[in-house]
Amino acid sequence: MSGRQDLLAEIEQAAALVWAELSPTPQLSWPLLNARAGRTVWVKHENHQPLGAVALRGALVYLARLEGLLPPGTGLVAASHGALGQGLAWAAARHNRPCLIVVPEGAAAATLASLSALGAEVAVGGEDLHEAAALAAALAESRGLHAVPLFHPWLVQGLASCPLELFRALPDLDAVYVPVGMGNLIAATIAARDALELSTRIVGVVAERAPAYADSFWGGRPLTTPTANTLARGLACRQPDPLAVSVLCDGADRLLTVSDEAILEALRLYAVEARCLADPAAAAPLAALLAEVEAGAETGARVGLILSGGGADAALLRQALAEAD
Repeated sequence: MSGRQDLLAEIEQAAALVWAELSPTPQLSWPLLNARAGRTVWVKHENHQPLGAVALRGALVYLARLEGLLPPGTGLVAASHGALGQGLAWAAARHNRPCLIVVPEGAAAATLASLSALGAEVAVGGEDLHEAAALAAALAESRGLHAVPLFHPWLVQGLASCPLELFRALPDLDAVYVPVGMGNLIAATIAARDALELSTRIVGVVAERAPAYADSFWGGRPLTTPTANTLARGLACRQPDPLAVSVLCDGADRLLTVSDEAILEALRLYAVEARCLADPAAAAPLAALLAEVEAGAETGARVGLILSGGGADAALLRQALAEAD
């Protein structure tokens, strides 16, 4: 088989593992968003997942790939702002493995409660995701746990089932806008696009206050930032993964930055004009599309937005709605 056929077979195998547990999510076009953007906009609704986030797909495949490689009962540890941790806890329970999730300081109470409800042990430590990951690595060493990295090909394989569904339903999209946290989801979108031999442009979106991946893309090499202080916790990366940067430089059309204020407005638009909840990271692609439309940039007539999760913090949602009044 050719390299692309091999890639498609790999993605389809991972997708079969996902679909054994989850149903495909819909891609919907909302009239008010279309009118606002002046384009046909298709939203891939990962907020319809059981845990309300795309990360569950990657977690399911990661755990499946571990079987046979780890002794039975060996636990996992991972750093997460919430979505990946919840996905790993959900998947680990199905494989009878303990799961310890390290969340950065300041995590929402609802996130901690959700992780505990899913059976995970929760530790709080580190000012951001990268410090939490360092703590997770230390706990893995001291307690004999398997450490799940922030970026990994197995996570990418599972996540690729999401754009695979999108592209098979809508193969003629001109562009797809994807939130970029640690790079797993955009790498998955690039892989699915390439495997299906489509010409769709992949546009990554990061927060202005966490621009590490955008800086790295435009600089052509991994570049770190001192801080990543954005309300979109899922985008709060200051240390890009080198492999992810390489994938983005080879396969993404461009990376865009959006302000926290624009993210809040996009969160509001999803709630009011598409009748759904989006977490701030998931709202960022809509913010980027609307910014490009306002600037007169060429986006294409048919665009996709990956709404990666619906875990909007209640206080943040109230703020977004109040600021529009």
